[in-house]
Amino acid sequence: MEDVRQVLQVMTRRFGFLNKNCCSVAGIDVSLVQSHILYEIDRQHKPSVQEIADTLGTDITTFSRQVQSLIQKKLVKKSASDQDRRVYILELTTEGKFVATAIDQQVQDYMNQIFSHMNEFEKETVIRSLKLLNASMEKTGVCCS
Repeated sequence: MEDVRQVLQVMTRRFGFLNKNCCSVAGIDVSLVQSHILYEIDRQHKPSVQEIADTLGTDITTFSRQVQSLIQKKLVKKSASDQDRRVYILELTTEGKFVATAIDQQVQDYMNQIFSHMNEFEKETVIRSLKLLNASMEKTGVCCS
């Protein structure tokens, strides 16, 4: 059987997951973790800090530091919930929305470049396989916790 770990290691490097910063938009450097946070805040409607931390599977302390960094960069704002003052809600600022949209476009462009080297059947096979892998990973849990 082929060394699956090696395949995943190479893919991780090619996606730039090991880089300190994954993206730079309008002179603002964003780490991979921060780009995931921006994506999830944008995807969910006024999520709580805990909801995003749970979605990303990160502990609240590490997550809070990342959010604080995004607040300092003026990409995210945090406010107490109207329903429960102990719960904090996250929203993208106008600049945060711009950065999140720009990162999304960069990722889309990169994926389009990757898929341009495949025919339609190969592209559909890869997407179907990734969905299958994701579903199996969800049933299995986290590696190396």
